[in-house]
Amino acid sequence: MRTLCASTLIGEFFVIGFAGLVAMKSDDLSNTTVWTVCGIGMLLSVLLCGMLTRPGGTALGWVLQVALVASGFVVPMMFILGLVFGGLWWASVHYGRKIDEAKARWAAQAATEAPAGG
Repeated sequence: MRTLCASTLIGEFFVIGFAGLVAMKSDDLSNTTVWTVCGIGMLLSVLLCGMLTRPGGTALGWVLQVALVASGFVVPMMFILGLVFGGLWWASVHYGRKIDEAKARWAAQAATEAPAGG
């Protein structure tokens, strides 16, 4: 699961950065506000890559997905990109867990089939 989720998070890192470039063109927001919010989002996406195996790591990933969709109120295209990355996040978690379970079954099966005497 970790590999799939980390790949999604790294993709989000770049999307958040590009959204910040678009948001800079807004007259309603200062550059400081845009880059503070985007910087926190980008930092969170990178830090989450290392936190995925810890309790709450996946839940924080969901929080980031909600924040991406909500950023559509500033950059409307983020509604679409947020939903796309939310779907990718769901698929990464869902199928990543299935892959991890299959690997564990395979390892257990290989351990029981190994010769006892070496």
